[in-house]
Amino acid sequence: MPHSGPVTLLGQAASTLHRVPEGPGYSLLLVLHVAFAVVGFGILATTGVQALRARRGPGQAGADGLRRYFRPGVNWAGRTLYLVPVLGFGLLADSSGAFDAADAWVIAGLALWVTSAVLAELLVWPGERRLQRIVSERWADPGARQALEQQCTRVAVTSAVLTGLFVAAVAVMVAKP
Repeated sequence: MPHSGPVTLLGQAASTLHRVPEGPGYSLLLVLHVAFAVVGFGILATTGVQALRARRGPGQAGADGLRRYFRPGVNWAGRTLYLVPVLGFGLLADSSGAFDAADAWVIAGLALWVTSAVLAELLVWPGERRLQRIVSERWADPGARQALEQQCTRVAVTSAVLTGLFVAAVAVMVAKP
């Protein structure tokens, strides 16, 4: 008759835990994966905050900083978001079988990332480009006020949603349910 006491429960719990991969290559990939996630999502959150500040118009304190932030051009720092899954798959490959692409937490994390990338591509970055045009060309123009309000709100709300998705992804990656 099998033992059904605490030792069995402890053994079952231990069998559900993953072995933690080791080695300098894995550690470097992990640091880069986390760093690019923080930078990419951090920039998206910052864009939302700056969009809210831009609503106040060109007469506010710090307007020159907003002009610099929304100067025309591609927000390359935000695009570091695209390195996150690449490095994540590198981590899976270097985990010596401890983790697998079919693990539920990997699929959930990837789904959160895809949702984030789609929202950034469809709403944040196009809105940011429109804000760049408004701030650099017509920020003081009362006729541009409605477009400014609309873009600032859309970018800020979407950035807030992306921040929530980032927090959810971090929870999934750490807990590995």
